[in-house]
Amino acid sequence: MKTALLFPGQGAQYVGMGRTLFEAVPAAREVFERANRALGFPLSRVMFEGPEEELKQTRTTQPAILVHSIAALEASRAVLPEISFAAGHSLGEYSALVAAGALEFEDAVRIVRVRGELMQKAGEDRTGAMAAILGLDADAVEAACRDAGGTVVPANLNSPSQVVISGEVDAVERAMARCKEKGAKRAIRLEVSGAFHSPLMAPASEGLQAHLQALAISRSRVPVIANVSAECVQEPAEIREALALQVLGAVRWEPTVRRLLAGGVARVIELGPGRVLRGLVKAVDPGVELLGAEDPATVESLGRALIEAGGVA
Repeated sequence: MKTALLFPGQGAQYVGMGRTLFEAVPAAREVFERANRALGFPLSRVMFEGPEEELKQTRTTQPAILVHSIAALEASRAVLPEISFAAGHSLGEYSALVAAGALEFEDAVRIVRVRGELMQKAGEDRTGAMAAILGLDADAVEAACRDAGGTVVPANLNSPSQVVISGEVDAVERAMARCKEKGAKRAIRLEVSGAFHSPLMAPASEGLQAHLQALAISRSRVPVIANVSAECVQEPAEIREALALQVLGAVRWEPTVRRLLAGGVARVIELGPGRVLRGLVKAVDPGVELLGAEDPATVESLGRALIEAGGVA
């Protein structure tokens, strides 16, 4: 049975995230301490204690989720089977690249902090919006965005019945209305600080370029599915290009899941806060085995499930 590791993106954060891993698992505690040193401030304190408003800031959210994800990875090392692929949703792609050995952890924490700062500033400088469209396929949502006029695009192709759109506030509102006219079950504005994965993020993308050029990247040990193409990347040049395109491009998550399935993946393990990605995988193929870990209890449950399945290496 082929296994893929999955890593969540922004929106999965919560005050208290990672605290029990820090307290109970020495390998995880070391991850938090390394992150604090790399950033030069106690990120772990904000993760464990809040305030929530600070944790919700994109500049803080992004490194926090990466750190929690890698702490869960390290806490689970002893029980993990052989891994065939890795993938992550938006900023989770950086976590996937750490897990695959393409990025050093400290480098990833620092560049994700910069990425979050740039994306937050772009959102502050040019107000945008995002909305989840439920019950309408990607082609119909894309057509609705074209009909709406202005700048609005599909930003997250999450599942067969969930697409997130992103762009100018008025254009997003018009696209939401058009989606409802086309038969969408719901159109829900999201609480975000910017129009992520849309042309409004151009300043963030440009600002990130120099940091990506200076980033040390190794050949990944296993293929990572890139958000922008839903194709495997392993070589440093293609990884760098995928990360450069990612801030502006759509997160092609449903195609990513289908690429994993085509590669023979029958089990996914989501590491880090929440279980959103398992739900999205299930929406594509209910037959995939869904596992995950984010705290000591779920790490233990993961180990039991893998032993029962005969999947521990």
